[in-house]
Amino acid sequence: MAGQLVQRGKNKWLVRVFLGRDANGKRKYYSKVVHGTKKEAQTYLTKLLRQRDTGELVEPSRKYLKDYLQEWLETAVRPRVREVTFESYQDVIRLYIVPHLGDTRLTDLTPAQIQAAYNALSEQGLSARTVRYAHSILRDALEQAVKWQMLPRNPAQYVDLPRQKKKEMRALSPQEAKRFLEEAAYSRWQALFSLLITTGMRPGEALGLKWEDIDFHKGRVSIRRTMTRDGRLEEPKTPGSRRVISLPKSVLIDLKNHRRNQLEEKLRAKEYNDQGLVFANENGGPVNYRNLIRRHFKPLLKRAGLPEDIRLYDLRHTCATLLLAAGENPKVVSERLGHSSVTLTLDTYSHVLPDLQQRAADKLERLLF
Repeated sequence: MAGQLVQRGKNKWLVRVFLGRDANGKRKYYSKVVHGTKKEAQTYLTKLLRQRDTGELVEPSRKYLKDYLQEWLETAVRPRVREVTFESYQDVIRLYIVPHLGDTRLTDLTPAQIQAAYNALSEQGLSARTVRYAHSILRDALEQAVKWQMLPRNPAQYVDLPRQKKKEMRALSPQEAKRFLEEAAYSRWQALFSLLITTGMRPGEALGLKWEDIDFHKGRVSIRRTMTRDGRLEEPKTPGSRRVISLPKSVLIDLKNHRRNQLEEKLRAKEYNDQGLVFANENGGPVNYRNLIRRHFKPLLKRAGLPEDIRLYDLRHTCATLLLAAGENPKVVSERLGHSSVTLTLDTYSHVLPDLQQRAADKLERLLF
């Protein structure tokens, strides 16, 4: 029997639809009590049968969202992402999703509830970027629930997200970059800063370098790993992030001087845990990222007379902007940065394109007229 109506009182009907059998051979049903006339109940039954035939009707899950999300994290997320990404998902779910939606049953979750949760997060002062990140995690989790036939459709697909204001990129001008490097000559981390501004490396990629990654003879450095902010070495961000970058001669000299200073530091230290890192603390371990910024990078900006809101990551933007403004081929810049495509590079640094277009127009003027 595909479906049935059972009268449970005046204008009260139990609607049942057979969904098949489970792994143990037990029959599974979708059951719901509706109020109305028999004709209305029959119309509802017909609708359910149509949804079953199209695969939209699933057996209701009694799980709460918070329990399902924990199961999803362990089963679907942990095996495929880096540990730092897994922990980020955990934190977002714990801080932003569970407090607002965790006690709702999975099958009772509606777009209106999700929208209300996002609005509440925005009212609490969370940035649009954070709300959008929380949404992407919840959307992926609920999409998996659809695949596991725990939901007929994904309610997170039907909500509106806060508009994200595009943060203006900050890059040093050629004059500012020169001032920065001149002042960096007096810093313990001169080699790090000159490396970042000339290679376009991500800070984590530079801090994850080992001496074996640098070929002084050929003047090249190989990106093979990245360091997280808590000092763990991991695989690069994307396959394209694994790359070989040619180094300017001045940077090679800085690295040789840095290596000599590091060896002297090692001899003076009572205990030195040599991990082969190019940029290490006084004991040979990973550099503390916050201390690097607070004790060295920010004071350096101040001494050079540069705005203190510049981030270490902006040295990467500076490298790309300087190269594109100098007329370097965008494909070369893209490969240097480790972007997945040249399109990403051009989209990210579109502010440089007007100057390039004007330069192209000037070249045509000279060639043709």
